Formats: sequence, C-alpha cells, structure tokens
Amino acid sequence: MTKSPLPQDQTGQISSLGQHQFTHNDDEIDLKELIVALWKGKLTIIAATVVCAVIAVVYALKTEEVWTAEAKIAEPQVSDFSGYQKMVSNYSPIFNGERFLLPETIFEIFTQQFEVRSNKKEYFQSSAEFQAELSLLRSEAEKDALDDAEARLYDEWSKKLTLSVDKASDDVTLQGIQNNAVKSLTFLENYVEYIEEKSRKIAIDNLVTVVEGKRSELEQQKSLIIEQASNKLQSELQLSKYALQIAKAAGVTQPQQNLGDQEIFMINIGSNALEAKVKVLDNLTVKQLNIIDPRLQQTESLLNLINKLSVYESVTFQMFRYIESPEKPLNRTAPKRSLIAVLGVLLGGMLGCFIVLVRFAFREKETV
Repeated sequence: MTKSPLPQDQTGQISSLGQHQFTHNDDEIDLKELIVALWKGKLTIIAATVVCAVIAVVYALKTEEVWTAEAKIAEPQVSDFSGYQKMVSNYSPIFNGERFLLPETIFEIFTQQFEVRSNKKEYFQSSAEFQAELSLLRSEAEKDALDDAEARLYDEWSKKLTLSVDKASDDVTLQGIQNNAVKSLTFLENYVEYIEEKSRKIAIDNLVTVVEGKRSELEQQKSLIIEQASNKLQSELQLSKYALQIAKAAGVTQPQQNLGDQEIFMINIGSNALEAKVKVLDNLTVKQLNIIDPRLQQTESLLNLINKLSVYESVTFQMFRYIESPEKPLNRTAPKRSLIAVLGVLLGGMLGCFIVLVRFAFREKETV
C-alpha cells in the first residue's frame, strides 16, 4: 500500500496545509524519547547530583554554627522591687506625682539600656572571642580602612544581642547568639546581668538627682520666704512704732472702740498694747519668722525630712521578671544541614536533567 503524496497546488508545490502539518509534526515532543534520553543520561544525572550533594554537605559542615539562647521578660511585680519602693516611699511627701515607683518606668529603663549600642560595645570588651576577632582585624586591615572595619565588626556583634517586643502581649524576648549552645547561654546571661546592674544604678541616680533637685528647690524657697517674712516683720514693726508715737501724742493708752481699726496706724489698741507689740516684734528671731509666714515651717519640715533620709545605692531590686528564664538551646539555629543536603540533591538532579535534555535537543536538531 503506497502512501498518498502530500497535497500540491497546480504549480506542483507543496500546499500550505501540507507544509503546516509537516512543521507541526516536526515540533512535537515525544515523551517516550525524553524518558529514554534521561535514562541514557542517568550517569550524568547521578554525577551532577553527587557533586552538588557533596558541595552542599561540605558547605553545611564548614559554615559556622549559630546557636541562639532566648529569654522572655515582662514588667516587674511590686514585690520584685520592694526595697526600692520602700526607699522611694520615704520621700513621698516631697514628690509631686513622679513616676519612680511605676513598674513600666523601671522596666523601660532596662529595655532601653539593653539596646544602647555603647553598652554592647563596653560589654564586648569582656568577650575573649570578640577580642580575638578584633586583634585579627587590626593586624590584617589597612590603616585607612581600620575604623570602618572595626565599626562593621561592632555592628555584626551588636546583632548577636537582640530585643524584640510582642505587640499582642507586650512580652519582651531577649536573644544571645554564639557558635555553640553553652556560649550563647553564657553570652546572654552575662549581658542581662550587666544591663540590670547598669539599669539599677541609673534608677537610683535618677532618684538622687530628683532628691537633690528638691533639696535645692526647698532651700531656695526657704530663703525667699525668710526674706519676705523679714521684710513683712520690719514693715509691721515700723508701722507699730509710728502708731505708738501717735497713740502717746493722742493720749490713748487703753483700747478704744470708737476709733477706726482700718487706719494705717492702728492706735485704737492703745499705747500700752502698742508698746508690747513693738517689743515682741523687735525681739523676733529668724527661727521665729514662721509666726509671720506659716509656709516657712512647712518648708523647713520638708528640708529636715530630706536631710534625715538617705538614698542607699547598694539596695538591690529586680528591673524585670522572667516569663521564661534563659536556657541552653537544644538545637542550633543555623545551618540547617539536613535541609541544605536535601536541597543540594534536588539541585544536582535538576542540573543533571537539564544537561541531558540540552544534549538531547541539540542531537534532534542535528538529525533533522
């Protein structure tokens, strides 16, 4: 049985319909041929898979391990800073609504100090690993680029101590990162202890600053009251002396009801009373000026309170409470060696298949 020839037009050329069918058959991909080609190229696929897998495993083994120790903290309870509370409460008569005793105030000091870059830099000075890296950097880096290199090193290490806030619960997560589990735990614990001590000192220094400010304010207020009371005393004394002279001149020795008591010189009480008044006013001392202005007694009482009390810098208290205490991590954060190995195998298999299919495509074009 003979095959029917391709359709031709009157000029004997292959018609456009036949040409389209020929091109369509030529571009079709035979799935069976692809499978056969992949099977024939299995050694190439296996070789590419093995090479990529080996590279991935070597990379995973050579990459420095990352271990992350974590702790969760929250605002302290009142019982956590009872020593500090007692000390501040002693000064309560002189404070006007200061926020010393609010748990969020104490907690805020700690969280702020945890993130301060200068505190981290100071803490890194105690790390043997950091000092080793810094020494190596100084020996290898060029003099002109040394400052930038050191800044990058400090920046890299700063990222090993992080603080994040859960917006839903307001809990704070602290993280310390090192190249093994024990180091990461020690790294975080020591920094938390360092920051807590520093924050505690800041809280006490803030209290001392405010107390000294109140002391200075009260001393100035006392001086002003004394000056005002002294002026008032002198004014009253002089008025009384003038009234005494007028009363003697008028012959008024005893209190008189028919004389107005709204006059500038109150002679209605009589010269005898005015003599006694002048004598009393003349003998008043500075310590007795509270008779003239009662505010002086209150101010002196507050000053005496401040002078009797002391701010004890050695008092210990907690700046936060642990929700989850720092513990040694059980699993490393990175590298994920098993995942890297699996990805290496998959990448190698895909690369091998790609190479085989490209070869197959070139062969097909050469045979056409």
